[in-house]
Amino acid sequence: MMKLSMAAWAMAAISLMAACNGRTSRLSDEALLDSVERRTFGYFWEGAEPNSGLARERIHVDGNNPQQDDEIVTTGGSGFGIMALIAGMERNYITREEGVERFERILAFLETADRFHGAWPHWLDGETGRVKPFGLKDNGGDLVETAFLAQGLLAAHQYFVDGTPREQELARRIDALWRGIEWSWYCNGQEVLYWHWSPDYAWEMNFPVRGYNECMIMYILAASSPTFGIDKNVYTKGWGENGAIVQPGRSEGYDTRLRYQGGRVGPLFWAHYSFLGLDPRGLSDAFCEDYAEEMRCYTLVNRAYCLRNPHGYAGYGADCWGLTASYSTVGYAAHAPYEEADLGVISPTAALSSIVYTPEESMRVMRYFYEHLRERLWGPYGFYDAFSIGDDWFPPHYLAIDQGPIAVMIENCRTGLLWNLFMSHPDVQSGLKKLGFERKAAD
Repeated sequence: MMKLSMAAWAMAAISLMAACNGRTSRLSDEALLDSVERRTFGYFWEGAEPNSGLARERIHVDGNNPQQDDEIVTTGGSGFGIMALIAGMERNYITREEGVERFERILAFLETADRFHGAWPHWLDGETGRVKPFGLKDNGGDLVETAFLAQGLLAAHQYFVDGTPREQELARRIDALWRGIEWSWYCNGQEVLYWHWSPDYAWEMNFPVRGYNECMIMYILAASSPTFGIDKNVYTKGWGENGAIVQPGRSEGYDTRLRYQGGRVGPLFWAHYSFLGLDPRGLSDAFCEDYAEEMRCYTLVNRAYCLRNPHGYAGYGADCWGLTASYSTVGYAAHAPYEEADLGVISPTAALSSIVYTPEESMRVMRYFYEHLRERLWGPYGFYDAFSIGDDWFPPHYLAIDQGPIAVMIENCRTGLLWNLFMSHPDVQSGLKKLGFERKAAD
């Protein structure tokens, strides 16, 4: 596999501004990046649930939402949104005063919302703070969604901790929420973390989390907790399955090292959610020698499959690729780069949130979406969630968990802001050290 140094990654990001020099376009690359980031940020600013200040689970701008759930907020998507808000403050999309006021509202809500051994549920009622069941037995703590929320909160902690007295108070309140999450309790007495616990159904959902999927950040945060931390064995035996997570393979011409859930490369959100705050560049542990390179190859497998296009779907190509979990022509589906999971649906978040791994390839997709599909795909909060050219299907719908990574990863590509904040937290540094992670020095 080709190795990219830290300097090469930085140069790749910088080259985005000049990648299309000489081409005729309405916007420069930098202006296009900013336009997409700014509009997508709006999902978490103008589009937020008003009482809580958190992210709505979904927004259908055509009003076609049969569930009538405008009050539902998503905890994981809100974690992504918190990071998008930080980027928006830093880029002056909103004033710092406006951002601080929003964070005060968010924290006031989270401090009184339902928690289950410190973990928030997947969904909350934004008006009352009470749990909104995600499923029959999913009416309690969701440790994975809690991890996504905590990832954002820890980045916010670092953003505010050295600020004004008012901002330092935000950091203090975030620290109290962070310390209240009972990560080790979710081991259920075993050397693995469990996804769910319900006060009515206890552990009946029975979902021990093993790698590799989107949940790596949960184990890292569990190890980082200063109050309810797990030991290294839980990571090694639970997430890493005593080393069975390592299973080198080759797909679509690219080498991978990890064994992915289901035995093959899956949807692209697995390369995004854990790495919105966790910086993968040069990051290694006992299972993977470079997470950025692994995720780059993982992304390129997804792209190469779309270029091969075994089903012959209309639109697929170098300008239009990206399979991940999103809305679909059949409801909601985890689109992935193998024939059974490919329904001809492209999800903009897939390629755009991969910009940190494939800057040139993702920029090409962004430009195609904007210049050729904008009239059907571009709305008040950026690109819509999913579309199918062959089915002439372009619903004006958004999902928080898909919009958030777009804004966050564009900012990480441009400046590394969220990576730098999250990785600077002393508890995160301690957790990574406990688990044996190392960072390669920049060349």
